[in-house]
Amino acid sequence: MQLITWNTQWCRGLDGTVSPERIVAAARAMADFDVLCLQEIAQGLEALPGRPGDQPAEIAALLPGFRVFFGAAWHDPRPDGDDQRFGNLVATRLPVVHVQHHPLPWPADPSAATLPRMCTVVTLCDPQLGAVRVMTAHLEYGSAVQRLAQAHALHDLHAEACARAAAPHRPPSPDRPPPRARVHTAEAILCGDFNAPPASPELEAIRSAAGPARLHDAWPIVHPGRPPAPTFALYDTTYAPAPVAFDHVLVSGGLAGRVADLQVDAATRASDHQPLRLTLR
Repeated sequence: MQLITWNTQWCRGLDGTVSPERIVAAARAMADFDVLCLQEIAQGLEALPGRPGDQPAEIAALLPGFRVFFGAAWHDPRPDGDDQRFGNLVATRLPVVHVQHHPLPWPADPSAATLPRMCTVVTLCDPQLGAVRVMTAHLEYGSAVQRLAQAHALHDLHAEACARAAAPHRPPSPDRPPPRARVHTAEAILCGDFNAPPASPELEAIRSAAGPARLHDAWPIVHPGRPPAPTFALYDTTYAPAPVAFDHVLVSGGLAGRVADLQVDAATRASDHQPLRLTLR
């Protein structure tokens, strides 16, 4: 399985041009991916620089053979029906068994201007790996209080799913909807823009579980002893004084031994973040 994760800044490059086509082309240049996880995807937000349109629909049109799942972290209805949404997207060509969109905590913090955040979870079936939960999230940039609360929530979502996999619920009766039993798995990939470096309290909160619920940072598995490659502020220091690794991929224990590669595309300027490519054998 090959997975790419990327904060796209609503598909806006450092040249100011908004182009889902460029994002998809750059991702395809990295790998013949099976799963594409994108953060900061816009729908109906014409006031943003570059006037992005219906990006989930545009990306779906660019990926024939893929199913596209868009989770809005925030959704602002408008009287004319042209609602505004902003959030995460997962596209995959692998069979999907179910999808969940989880709002993340948004505790009060009057010191910062912040936005709601969420985690999209797509449980898919890989022919070699079996069932895998792909979780993608974008944590708050402006508030450490909110970011840490969101990190704890991601930890809890994964731990809860692991507990269900260990002791699955009794399947529903065939004569009562929904008739299909749920697929539960402890194996997961958690990826996205955490707005926090690897040694931060936020990443430690996510990795803190013991036993089957522990999540492992994929970078040191592939690059032991090597600092994580920066994924933010390589070419634009508007929001960070120096390049930093804010985007991460974590894997469950059963997948840690299958991590074959993790690379960052440090050349592209199609967003203010750099994409990461995970390869699982």
